[in-house]
Amino acid sequence: MGTEGAWGQRVLAGIERTGNRLPDPVTLFLLSILGLVGLSALLAALGVAAVHPGTGKTIAAVSLADGAQIRRLLTELPQIFAGFPPLAMVLIVMMGVGVAERSGLIAMALGSLVRAVPPRLLTLTVVFAGVQASLAADAGYVVLTPLAAVLYHSVGRHPVAGLAAAFAGVAGGFSANLLPTSLDPLLAGITQTAARLIDPAYEVPVTANYYLMVAFVPLFTLVGALVSDRIVEPRLNATAPLAPDLRPEVAAATPEQRAAERRGGRYAGWTLLAAAAAMLALVLPEGAPLWDPAATIPLTPFLHALVALLFLVFLACGIAYGIGTGAVRSDRDVVRMMGASMADMGGYIILAFAAALFIALFGWSNIGAILAIEGAALLKAVGFTGLPLMLAIILVTCTLNLLIGSASAKWAILAPVLVPLLMLLGATPEATQAAYRVGDAITNPVTPLMPYFPLILIMAQRYVPGFGIGSLVATMLPFSLWFGISSTGLFAVWFLLDLPLGPGSGVGMPAPSR
Repeated sequence: MGTEGAWGQRVLAGIERTGNRLPDPVTLFLLSILGLVGLSALLAALGVAAVHPGTGKTIAAVSLADGAQIRRLLTELPQIFAGFPPLAMVLIVMMGVGVAERSGLIAMALGSLVRAVPPRLLTLTVVFAGVQASLAADAGYVVLTPLAAVLYHSVGRHPVAGLAAAFAGVAGGFSANLLPTSLDPLLAGITQTAARLIDPAYEVPVTANYYLMVAFVPLFTLVGALVSDRIVEPRLNATAPLAPDLRPEVAAATPEQRAAERRGGRYAGWTLLAAAAAMLALVLPEGAPLWDPAATIPLTPFLHALVALLFLVFLACGIAYGIGTGAVRSDRDVVRMMGASMADMGGYIILAFAAALFIALFGWSNIGAILAIEGAALLKAVGFTGLPLMLAIILVTCTLNLLIGSASAKWAILAPVLVPLLMLLGATPEATQAAYRVGDAITNPVTPLMPYFPLILIMAQRYVPGFGIGSLVATMLPFSLWFGISSTGLFAVWFLLDLPLGPGSGVGMPAPSR
């Protein structure tokens, strides 16, 4: 597999060539919209519909060529673009990161990290940080992935390999974490509602899958690092070499520059300590604004505020470092740095507009919801039981994830069918939810409908201008395949051994009495 002539490498090369022959990603999204309009009109004319298992309401295919939908599109177009989930988050954080980057702070900090982390542990560190980034919801996509690319670039390694390793950790390992995340209570609430269709007193704890999700962290970290170092990075070095002007050049710093960097580092360090103290003040005291004792996870307000906090921390530390080194001499320098970072995001903004439009229209058509309902009905009809049924849930979920990115939206459709069905067959709701979470993460890195896929593509093109959708899918596919094989294997062992899935949760089989 590691050699260029191997079967696996030929498959990846074919995927890359085919994908890169497609039009520009923006054009591809626009062409997909035209195809979606035609398909929705056909399905609506045929009367295609499905009954939502949770609400009992009939969901019919909606023709996007209908006058009401055309009017809706034209009147809501600004809101569709402005409401695209990653857009505001990306732009806000990148303004702060832009100041930190152009003042020299990020380069200095990454240099310190490289000196502190042994080279052989660099990939492990990046993938582990990506897996843990799900604690910060979607901030990992915006902050960690570009930093990983810069980090690899600074040590002479392929920056897209760093980008891919971080993206694989964040996206492929989205459900795994050493701590409960905001996704846990969201899914547990849906699972509990579905379980009570069979047992009105059934309770699904927030920590329903905690033990299994913790076990996935070292698994994804090790597998991700091996795939990155042995498959992905060698292939990138062979097929997507950096242009000469993008290769890192290390120039010896003068004594004056080293003194300025040390001074800037002290200023940034003091600012970071002050920022940490301010964050603690927002969380720890009684009545603190970012602590909600009534919430299932009291830190929920803090987690939701992370984007704003990251922007402020990067901005403040970047300004402090710039003042220390002389890179920031007035407020005009700060505004100039922020403006330059926004100029670099021009390509992403255009791509985000096309992606936002397609995703919104796909949701309006109800095609994704109908496919999810029919997929759940298919699982019910095949007659599998035990582990084969669990594996079928994983397969169906990872396939549907190519069309519906939201974990909670898919589970809201699937849970009312799958959870009661498997309870009657002897499986616990916690085990069904765990199977769903395994499948939901597998295809995250390779679906262009994932909201952050365009951002990762634009970041890669900063280093390899001809890097297209095919290149990114071919780069990320080994991560998806090996994450899928390893996580499904671990889940199967866990299920067969009837190991507890989390504190207060039942094992896989049989369902405990409540």
